Amino acid sequence: MPEENENKVLEATATLRFARISARKVKIVADLIRGKKVDEALAIIKFTPKASSEVLEKLLKSAIANAENNHAMNRGNLIVSEIYANQGPTLKRIRPAAKGSASRIRKRTSHVTIKLREV
Repeated sequence: MPEENENKVLEATATLRFARISARKVKIVADLIRGKKVDEALAIIKFTPKASSEVLEKLLKSAIANAENNHAMNRGNLIVSEIYANQGPTLKRIRPAAKGSASRIRKRTSHVTIKLREV
């Protein structure tokens, strides 16, 4: 039994659900930080001028806090092992258009997950 526990890799996760930004926009910044050390990832996010940077920075800091407090991991050894953004439910709104018709506005949401692992 003890051998199984030694091979098990601890992961700390943080999830943001129903973020009011499309998953497509989040994935652009997520691809930049996948596989990086957490301090390097925070620096990349800080200087990336994208709308999703603010959301991802807050979520990454939450994942780091989870790793330190819940799993007793060392911050210096943490890397972003997984990060993904899935599409959430779409809020459908209607906008008046020409000749009495209406056009549909889709306000997209996303679910973002970050998993950190110790090296």
